[in-house]
Amino acid sequence: MGSRIDHRAEFTQAVSEVYAASSDESVLRARLSQLGGKHGGLQEHTVTPDGVKYKLTQGIGAEQLPQAVRTLHKGDLIVHRDQVWQADEHGYVGTANATVNGVPGEITAKTTLTRVDDKTILRTFGEVKVRIPLFGAKLESVIAEQVTKLLQHEAEFTAKWLADRG
Repeated sequence: MGSRIDHRAEFTQAVSEVYAASSDESVLRARLSQLGGKHGGLQEHTVTPDGVKYKLTQGIGAEQLPQAVRTLHKGDLIVHRDQVWQADEHGYVGTANATVNGVPGEITAKTTLTRVDDKTILRTFGEVKVRIPLFGAKLESVIAEQVTKLLQHEAEFTAKWLADRG
């Protein structure tokens, strides 16, 4: 089945501004510098005719993981994430796919960036699947919780970035 990811962030700025602050190469590098952990980095960034795609690495320190997870997975969780954004009639839609070093499984998500009334809404719906008998569900739950926290921190970074430049 897998563990669900469901995250929502609201911004007062226009969709185009939030999109730029969420996908621009220099902003991504700044965000990774602050939130990417010791393994953070931007491996690829390509602007496409209707959006952008990028690959990044983020680390979650072993010290942040529950003891039960540390017995199953030695060291930091290193997440490799591929993100694609494309313009559509309502704003932007995207997909994210991620893997974690040493964990058989994947993280998949759909993202939307749209204007609702006077707010820009960033939504992420996804799922974490780990294929380890007996312990997979525990790892899925912890990874989903950590990804949701990371999405919240990214939204806070984006809000501050926009406010500082507004």
